[in-house]
Amino acid sequence: MSDSSWAAFKQSPFLPATVLLVLIAAAAGLFAGSYTYAMANPTPHHIPIAVTGAYDRPTARRFIGGMDQALDAALNLHPYSGREAAVRAVNQQKVFAVIEAPAGGRAIALDVSGASGSTVAQVLTEAAVKVGKATGTPVAVRDLKPLQKGDPRGLAIFYISLAAVIVGMVGSIQLSVHARALNPMERIAVTVCYALLGGFTIAAVVDWWLGALKLPFVQSWLILALTMFVTGMVFTMFNTLFGRWAMLPTWGLLVMLGNPSSGGAVSWPLLPSPLGTIGRWLPPGASVNAQHTAVYFRGHQHAFPFLVLAGWAVVSCAVFLTWRERHPGGRPVGPADEP
Repeated sequence: MSDSSWAAFKQSPFLPATVLLVLIAAAAGLFAGSYTYAMANPTPHHIPIAVTGAYDRPTARRFIGGMDQALDAALNLHPYSGREAAVRAVNQQKVFAVIEAPAGGRAIALDVSGASGSTVAQVLTEAAVKVGKATGTPVAVRDLKPLQKGDPRGLAIFYISLAAVIVGMVGSIQLSVHARALNPMERIAVTVCYALLGGFTIAAVVDWWLGALKLPFVQSWLILALTMFVTGMVFTMFNTLFGRWAMLPTWGLLVMLGNPSSGGAVSWPLLPSPLGTIGRWLPPGASVNAQHTAVYFRGHQHAFPFLVLAGWAVVSCAVFLTWRERHPGGRPVGPADEP
């Protein structure tokens, strides 16, 4: 290609189109790879388990050792003085199950918590049955916190959080296309409005219309609205920093990294270790964490996921307002716009 042809190509719409062809193909592969890596083969890595009763006796030690071997040394045992304290730890989401060894017998009680993570509960239950047969130990498996009837696999919270993440991001993209003349504070205000309306609609459809989840409505609505606002402002921040290529870091952060590592589809003890750690610091993971506690562990809500969401909101808004002249939207301020 001659210098003049290359110069003409660079000025034409075919250069960004060619770049997009390559990026879209790469994004497709990375998207499939990230979800397959995180979700296709859940493997126990680090499962906090409460133990109580006569757990140091030979029968219990044999069973617990068999469980640890069956799960490839993934159990992290936390001794508690009694069942009440162990159940409290489950409600506070410090542990995922309770192994109780009564002092007067050989039977072992395994209390799983489907609401803490259906995949973890399934893995523990299957392992307990096999180990019980192999060691000749009677095992009684119970579910302390079963999932709601409309959500037998525990995926509804992941789906509604995913909807909030995607629609919040797409809403911001559409503002850049169809309402690009909005000035910074106007854009933030409109993002707040569509987040509140979108969060309400998601919660209403899932609870009132479909009856899939019985939500603590106001709390769930506001978590969804905060999630939509944060993801919308994350795109706006990247739009300010990277212009027309803002979709790349937004998609990479929220969709390819954030959603698979959120713990919504596969609980964090079964995720690859880096994802299980990173996910809780990203908006999708914080949203799933807050929503999960609101629905299944009422009265035990934590500040951490809200601080994560608030942190992303503050940083995104600060970047947008600080470098607002770099944002491709807005309009000149005239006499009519002045206070």
